[in-house]
Amino acid sequence: MRRLALASIAALVVLVPLQAHAAPRADPGVFAGLGTWFDVYDGPVYRNPVATAARLQARGVHTVFVETANDRSATDVVNPAALGAFADALQARGIQVVGWYLPGFAQPAVDLRRTRAMLAFRTPAGAAFDGVALDIESLRLKSVGLRTTRLLALGRTLRTEAGDTPVAAISYAPRGLERHPAVWPRFPRQQLTPLVDAWIPMTYTGGGMHGYDATYGYVARSLRLLRAAVGPDIPIDAAGGVANRMTAEELKAFADAVTDDGTVTGWSLYDYPTTGPKAWSALEPLAPR
Repeated sequence: MRRLALASIAALVVLVPLQAHAAPRADPGVFAGLGTWFDVYDGPVYRNPVATAARLQARGVHTVFVETANDRSATDVVNPAALGAFADALQARGIQVVGWYLPGFAQPAVDLRRTRAMLAFRTPAGAAFDGVALDIESLRLKSVGLRTTRLLALGRTLRTEAGDTPVAAISYAPRGLERHPAVWPRFPRQQLTPLVDAWIPMTYTGGGMHGYDATYGYVARSLRLLRAAVGPDIPIDAAGGVANRMTAEELKAFADAVTDDGTVTGWSLYDYPTTGPKAWSALEPLAPR
């Protein structure tokens, strides 16, 4: 979920609904409700983990998504001591912590090792992540077929080794690849759906879509297309952003599209350091009454 991800690029539209979806193997509620995001470049935020956790609790945040590494990181888990202390502070306040990894698919052994490192990670208190996710957006490997093959192999391994830990797929939003289908042709959404417990489309519009109508239309169509592709049973949690690139009316459009969809179970804006007061206010109407 790179900060500079293009708002106009998204996961492939598959218009044929699934006839049957394999039952989720873990509780997808980990990903539900209000969330926020931290990536490997947000290290300074970890300097006072207790205070940050308190602020997030006061905002009503249910889930915090923390990046453990990407395929170009120097280590399998970036800044593990600070990350562990932050996770402990969050979990002590009842906030769910989801680790996510950005595979590059160019070095499958690295992606596998770092995915396993995410699963094996333990905080100083001995806690694991409440859920894990793969951020499926890297285009470094130019061969689409090989990229897809390696993605599915990694997804199968994660599903098998995660056990009872919930797994999510973070992906480009469908409307983006409807507009730019050459980015990832034949994206394997149907093959991935039985391997995950939730989908998190990156319905990024900040800087790419201007005004209420364009933002609403992009998010709403992305959610409709994704639901048509993955079927009625699997949870979808919408991620918008980048937060500080969205005007007040665009933030409202994101919240309205999520509300009007009626099936979205979680919502968030990328990322925490860029989420200001007006962005938090825009998310408030989504909170359960």
